[in-house]
Amino acid sequence: MYKATILILGGGVGGIVTANNLRKKLSKEYKIILIEKNKEHSLAASYLWLMVDKRTPSQISSPLKKLISSGVEIIYEEVQKINTEEKFVSLPNSKIKYDYLVISLGADFEYPTLQDESKGDDVFSFYNLDDSIKLRDKLKNFKGGKIAVMVSSLPYKCPGAPFEAAMLISDFFKRKSVNVEVSIFTPEPQPLPVAGPQLGQAVIELITSKQINFYPLHKISSVDTINKKLLFDNNNSYNYDLLITIPNHKAPKVIVESGLNNESGWIPVDRNTLETKFENVFAIGDITTIPLPGRWNPDKPMNLPKAGVFAHSQAIVVSDIISARLLNKKHPEGFCADGFCMLEAGEELAGFAYGNFYGEPNPDVKLKQLGKIWHISKVLFEKWWLAPIGFTKELYKQLMIIGSKLFGVQIKL
Repeated sequence: MYKATILILGGGVGGIVTANNLRKKLSKEYKIILIEKNKEHSLAASYLWLMVDKRTPSQISSPLKKLISSGVEIIYEEVQKINTEEKFVSLPNSKIKYDYLVISLGADFEYPTLQDESKGDDVFSFYNLDDSIKLRDKLKNFKGGKIAVMVSSLPYKCPGAPFEAAMLISDFFKRKSVNVEVSIFTPEPQPLPVAGPQLGQAVIELITSKQINFYPLHKISSVDTINKKLLFDNNNSYNYDLLITIPNHKAPKVIVESGLNNESGWIPVDRNTLETKFENVFAIGDITTIPLPGRWNPDKPMNLPKAGVFAHSQAIVVSDIISARLLNKKHPEGFCADGFCMLEAGEELAGFAYGNFYGEPNPDVKLKQLGKIWHISKVLFEKWWLAPIGFTKELYKQLMIIGSKLFGVQIKL
């Protein structure tokens, strides 16, 4: 018999960190179970490099079991039902009771703005591994023309991704001497609006310096895949040769059916502990919605961005809280919403955005100047994340920590 069972749903960034940190803090008297439908884990942050043929699928993937500490049980199945009243989770052929539950199921994607059910021969995305491979193959054979990078709706994970994608694509074709026109369309008023007008303007200047067109406040109404035409709510339109979409994000069906979500569609949590309205049930990462105290625009309240860096730090906080409760120790510090992002700009250069997203009266986020060091840092992070548990992983971690201190930033891994 175990003293307690901790169940973790989802084997992405949040789930992996939660499982490993809990196993480090708790003895084998406590059972830790990770449920994930996929046996192979791929690093979403590297899909952009895969897209422009700088990575192969095998370079950004690893068997999930190699990333998980021994002593954590992994069940490769899809969650069918979450019952928070009776404290069990249903799988296709079984039910598992829990004492503590951590939900890290991420977001599902859909493409409802297209005229037909298919995405069309010239409509692509890079938000999962298979789509990134298809886009890579398309870009390698693209002969030139108009490329539109379109944000379908808000919110979407990794707020910098559309702008990184546009810059990497522009650089990709520049190196090939292929003539393309790259344009970004988004319903947002600026890039990364949660970070404030100053950082947004800095990103605009960066992308326009690369001759990338930026169209804010463009909410898509439909996509004519036959005539390759985008139609927007403001009555503007745009003809494309290749469309790259940031798909609509939504909570998985099992979350909607569980009653854990609110009117936003996502799971509301305590901003400090990440606990849901149900005791000992936590949610982390993209599945959550967390209102921010800052108000750049009082008429449009903001929420914490959906990003892997937050799933990572939330996982550490939640695993610390659970272990403290189980061991009757002092309650640890809560989630502080410090975040960072290496913003890839092509030519092996990147910027570094970082700051406190719980800052008052507004989030305090800054962007460091472009440099190769930030690109190298992202490469090191990729190597560290995909390294198997053991000496090599610890070595990469120490390199990252030392590097961050040398360049005046603090990265917690």
